[in-house]
Amino acid sequence: MHARAAAFAERTREEYDFEPDVEEFPEGTKTAEDAAAAVGCDVAQIASSLVFDVDGSLVVSVTSGANRVDETALGAAFDASSDEVSMADPDRIREAVGWSIGGVPPFCHDRSIPVVIDETLLEFETVWAAAGTPEAVFPIDPERLCRYADAEPAVVSR
Repeated sequence: MHARAAAFAERTREEYDFEPDVEEFPEGTKTAEDAAAAVGCDVAQIASSLVFDVDGSLVVSVTSGANRVDETALGAAFDASSDEVSMADPDRIREAVGWSIGGVPPFCHDRSIPVVIDETLLEFETVWAAAGTPEAVFPIDPERLCRYADAEPAVVSR
């Protein structure tokens, strides 16, 4: 297992007493479509952790792979206007969250960062999220994901 995926799994065990079933795909799971094809699920079951700058603060939006984040809706979830919402800088993400773009898990961040979850993910019994690298994912019940990430369900997509 890749060292970053192993670090995520260890941290998840220590912090949540949860054993993630990390699966790695050498061909990559960089896009939601790639991840869905690799694990054999619907693209809507891919829980993509996207990091945004909302009015100067970082937030994580765990969004269904079938949806695109609506910056107006995301801003509204944090009482900010859409012109105050943008994708966060990759270096800032790595520094604050502890993971690089493409491998950001929905929880086990280095700093406490607000997390919202696309409410459409709650329709599934299982969703798949990044496990520390662009090649590693793990399945999880979306309710458990919400608990571990301290995530609030929100309308964040178009």
